[in-house]
Amino acid sequence: MTKEKFIESTIILMIGGLITKILGMVIKVINTRLIGLEGIGIYMLIFPTFSLFMSLAQFSLPTSISKLVSEEKYNNKNLFFSAIPIAIFFNLLLVFVIIFSASFISLDLLKDSRCYLPILCISMVLPFEALSNLLRGYFFGKQKMIPHVISHIIEQLVRLVLTILLVPTLLQIDLTYAVTFLVLVNMVSEFTSILILLFFLPKTSKIQKEDVVPKKKNMKNILRIALPNTSTRLIGNIGYFLEPIILTSGLLASGYSASFIAQEYGIIQGYSMPLLLLPSFFTGALSNSLLPVISKSYADQNYSSIQKKLKQAIHLSLMIGFPITIILFLFPEFFLHTIYGTVHGGSYLRVLAFPFLFYYLELPLSAAMQAMNLSKYVMLDNILGIFFKTLFLYILSFLKIGLYSFVIASCINVILVPVCHAIHVKQKLKNG
Repeated sequence: MTKEKFIESTIILMIGGLITKILGMVIKVINTRLIGLEGIGIYMLIFPTFSLFMSLAQFSLPTSISKLVSEEKYNNKNLFFSAIPIAIFFNLLLVFVIIFSASFISLDLLKDSRCYLPILCISMVLPFEALSNLLRGYFFGKQKMIPHVISHIIEQLVRLVLTILLVPTLLQIDLTYAVTFLVLVNMVSEFTSILILLFFLPKTSKIQKEDVVPKKKNMKNILRIALPNTSTRLIGNIGYFLEPIILTSGLLASGYSASFIAQEYGIIQGYSMPLLLLPSFFTGALSNSLLPVISKSYADQNYSSIQKKLKQAIHLSLMIGFPITIILFLFPEFFLHTIYGTVHGGSYLRVLAFPFLFYYLELPLSAAMQAMNLSKYVMLDNILGIFFKTLFLYILSFLKIGLYSFVIASCINVILVPVCHAIHVKQKLKNG
């Protein structure tokens, strides 16, 4: 039954991930064609900041809820309501941080005043993002994947429709308003997602007073998982946040213009990276299915089942990732032209293609480590990866190789982290 449930969950998430990935690609194509290279450059400059605060807003509560619900030891309703005060506290804190730091980030760090308004509006998106992902975590723990899939597809459709309808009008006013809207549209789409997920909650299940009142023990259990996972996300996103700052500073000192840096960075992040991340919908589906299954097996001390499921996940990831890697390496310009109407980014894509095979293994390995209470080592591995990526990014940016300094540093990171994960997983399974 567990095997069938794992495969069923993976297939559902894979199909849903494929649909949302296609819709996401369509949205990115429309965005790039509507706001152009300059607009994409601005959006990609603020995106690391956006990503940082979005990750912090979740506070890894979806992972905590998913793991604890799947272990079948707790009152699941109380788990959910115990997580809400934690989410409210951290989101209010983040809103104040954004309001007071938006000017500093845009003017002093990113050195572009056009980034101020989009960064300020991130604060409006965070509470919606936190609640929708909290609900998803509950459904993942129950291994009910259809609510997530449907809500995510409708969320993308809402984003697509609003982008097509409103971005052209905003462009006539100002490019900054159009980029700001690309941030704010997430608020509407996440609210829609919340409504869909609430619809799928059991209608017959009654909520008692003891379910609603947060329990200290449950909050401790949630924080025990959430804190190291959030630290991992925070480290990764801080590195991502500092990435364009370090890159811009180094390349400016090497004689490159700000417009060249923004344009080339936008090409890599807007064109090359999305193609490389295509298989991530599949590895993401595997990871979301893997976490509750391995959590249950680990709670039952069934290590042979863990090993079997993890091997299945790795083999499936490589079966999808390897053919896509070969195709992107051989024909990068074809896909760039077909999807984006440009051949910019082809040379970057070729260099990144094979190292990204390791990236496709990172999510399943990370999910297995979280399920086996190895979150601390996930954090340490990511610290190591970010350290070496930042170090090489800084050094290479002075060697006058342009944006290849960023490409090479990224390759080092995507290889190092999953290799470290694999070592920790192997040791854990060996020692029991």
